[in-house]
Amino acid sequence: MKKRSLALTVIVALALVMFAAAGIYAATAPDVIKMATLYEKTKTQVVFSHLKHSTDYKVGCGECHHDDKGQPLSSLKDGDPVQSCFECHNKPGELKGKKAKGLSQTEKLAYHANALHENCIGCHKKYNKDNNTKAAPQKCTDCHPKEK
Repeated sequence: MKKRSLALTVIVALALVMFAAAGIYAATAPDVIKMATLYEKTKTQVVFSHLKHSTDYKVGCGECHHDDKGQPLSSLKDGDPVQSCFECHNKPGELKGKKAKGLSQTEKLAYHANALHENCIGCHKKYNKDNNTKAAPQKCTDCHPKEK
């Protein structure tokens, strides 16, 4: 009887582990991502529409998500696990102007806000230039609206 009970416990535990693992890999990216920070910021929080970018604008995963060398993760697909930006770009805030003078691009991108701005605004500028439009936001208040 004890062997039977132990076997049943092991089977149930394995089933739970498999169910949990399937849930991790079957998850999809949220439709909207609130770009929360782990540090004090001076501007309002950006609310990013992941769904619009991936579906409406046809932005591929690798256009935002990259490896440790800055190369696009082009094989990434919805539901694959990804690291948060802060895991690598983990210096709080933004460094620009005189404070950033003399630093390499890699050193500047270690700052969380610098990395996000480079990625987002860089893409928006390229889109606007390539399409002769101003549709993609580039001004601070377009993404960081004033609080009501």
